[in-house]
Order: sequence, then structure tokens, then C-alpha cells
Amino acid sequence: MQVVSNDNDYFMKLYNTLLVLVLSAIALCLSGCFKWAARAKDKLPQETALDKTYSYKGKVIIIGAGASGLAAAKVLEQNNIEYIILEATDRYGGRLKKDTTLADFPIDVGAEWIHSAPITLNKLKGKKGDEIDEELIPYYTENTASWDGENYKVNPSWQNKAMYNFLPESKFKNSTWYDFVNENIAKTVKHKIKFNAPVTEINYTDNTVIVKTENGDSYEADKVIVTVSIGVLKSKKINFIPEMGEKKKKAIESITFHQGFKVAMKFSEKFYPDFVNCKVKSGEKGFYDIAFKKNSQTNILGFLCTGIETQKYYDLNSEQEIISTLLQELDEIFDGKATATYTGDYILENWGQNEFIQGTWTQAIQEKKTHLKILNQSLDNKVYFAGEIYDPYQQMGVPGAILSGYYSIDRLLSDEK
Repeated sequence: MQVVSNDNDYFMKLYNTLLVLVLSAIALCLSGCFKWAARAKDKLPQETALDKTYSYKGKVIIIGAGASGLAAAKVLEQNNIEYIILEATDRYGGRLKKDTTLADFPIDVGAEWIHSAPITLNKLKGKKGDEIDEELIPYYTENTASWDGENYKVNPSWQNKAMYNFLPESKFKNSTWYDFVNENIAKTVKHKIKFNAPVTEINYTDNTVIVKTENGDSYEADKVIVTVSIGVLKSKKINFIPEMGEKKKKAIESITFHQGFKVAMKFSEKFYPDFVNCKVKSGEKGFYDIAFKKNSQTNILGFLCTGIETQKYYDLNSEQEIISTLLQELDEIFDGKATATYTGDYILENWGQNEFIQGTWTQAIQEKKTHLKILNQSLDNKVYFAGEIYDPYQQMGVPGAILSGYYSIDRLLSDEK
């Protein structure tokens, strides 16, 4: 019996070794063609609109004060070009938001990960050189697991290493994405924002463009840059006159923009690993340590859910019921430790049911290049578009949104289609 056991151990070790070699070979092959996010460092532009000078004499309206809209505005501001930003809500930042009340460190309530190479941060704020100012945490998780609804499985260390080597990511150690955008972009343009001004109509029939808002106000400009989410465009909350062409409408409808939300919950003890990936049919679902390597004394567990799985939470009657359901799920995974250590404090950010967002994020790598090209085309050289899905430099998330703002405003000011 002992011999059989040793043979089994030997073959299991051999199998695992071969599996690692095969997966490593696949990752190596994919790394050569997967030129997105952190692997797209060579795709970053040599210069952005921040590095150029423009002599444009017209007026520009920016619709949306998220990362891309603020970035476009920064270029206009430094070139003394007349503009106004129309923002649907009472704050700027879009899906960027932070909280300083739940933990002893600022929490990214919105976008959290830095998917791009760290040097991209300099490109976003127009700084020369390779030395970045921000202190970052490499997101190399060493303790992860998976949960399929019945079985909890600890992931092997080689799998965590392979994931990080394939797509290295990072996080801000002492700040947030909101802080970065606020300090490096928003502070110079926020005085030009008109808040609580949801746009309902863009009429580009004549030489000038007329933009109307929900409260009945009208604004006129020579050109417009639209930075609302793809979810808002899908919802047809904005009426374009004349209508966008069929190819443009089809491209918009084709983009995947999952429903979803994010939760941060506070516990008196840390009973969970760095990350627990939950099996779902589509989208994403997982629990993760928000305080990961933050030198924090607070235990904050995050939860992200997108796609079809989201609906079961949306069908509940309140935020509190969502939290109670999550605690039940955690109790099942961790033998009741969640309820026993939960402090009652949480944050819930519901992007999917926010009328001015209507979704989570886009992943251009999953979309057809023909659709992405059509999305980036202007309407009669008068109405341009910007946001993470329009980024031509193959970044993801916030870097993609900001770079698309620079890219689109450059085309607008240069009178390119």
C-alpha cells in the first residue's frame, strides 16, 4: 500500500510539473500577442495633446465630467480655448470616487486597480521621465482561492505567480484613482463645470451644435465631445439630431457593458484570503482584501459582481438585504466567521442602477476592431466621443479613459474625423 501511495505521489508531482510547464508555455505565447494594459507599454503615445499647442478659436462643450471629459478639458484650459463641461450629477469624477470614513486608509469606491504599466501615470499627467511620484503596491496576491457554490479550493502558488506575470497590475498605496485625477487634472478645470445638467439632445444639423439639458437650458458651441458611458448611449437618453448612422448605432449596441456593483465591508478580524474567485456563468464575481498590503489596522473585504449574477442581488428589496445575503454567502464559505466579526459598516456603489452610468466597465480587447474604429468616428467633424472604450492605445480602465480624452480632443482641435 505504501508503494502505491508513493507511486501516486510521484505521478501527481509529475502531472503538476507538466501542467506548470504547459501553462507557462501558453502564457508566454499569449504574452506576445496580448498587447493590452500593462503589456501595452509600447503602445503608449510618444506625446499627447498635453504636449501640443493649439490655436483653435471656437467654443467646445464637453458632456460628462468623468476622467476622459476632465482630461479633454485640461487641454482646452492650457490653450485658453473657450469651453464648458456639462455634468449630469452634482459631482465630478464619474465612476471615480473615494471614501475616508470606513477605514484608516482612503478606499477607491470606484475604479481601483492600475491595469497599465506604472510609467503610464507620468504620461497621464504630462510628466517627463521614467520616475513616478506615486507609491504603488504590486498586486501580486499570494493567498487566493476559488468557490463554486459548494467547494472551496485554495489556489496553488504557481497559479498566483503565473497570473501576475501574465498581467501585472498594481494599486495606489496611500491614495486613490480619484486623488490622482483630482490633483493632476480636475483641479485646473473644475471651475468650468455646470453640475446637475443632464444632456437630453445634441443637434449638430447646422454649423454650430446646440446642446439641450433636462432642465430646459440650451448651450451652443462649434464642437462637442461626448464622454458619457456607453451605457447611457445604449439607453438613448441623449437624442442626436440628425440620428447617428446605422453602423454607429450597431457598434454602440455591440459593446458589452455589464450591470454590476461594488461593496466594501468592515470586519473585526481578517478571516479571508487575498482573493476568492466565485464561479459564475458570465461577468465576474469575487471577494477580495481591499486593505491588501496597505499597512492598515482595518479589515476591509471587498466584493465585486458583474453580469447575470448581479440580478439576484438587484431583486432584493434593499442594500441591507444585499449585505445580509453576502454575509450568508461568506458564512457558508468561512464557517460563520463573517457574521461573527462583521461590524455593521459598509459602502455599496451600484453602477448598474445609476441612471447616468448604467453599467460597470468595458474591455476593448473583447470587442471587434471594426466596431471600435466606428465608435471613434466623429459625427460630421462636430461631435466627438471619448471614454475607456474609445482608447486607441490599448490601455484599460482609467488610463484608457484619460488617454482617449487627450486623443479625441486632439482630433477635435485638429479638425480630424
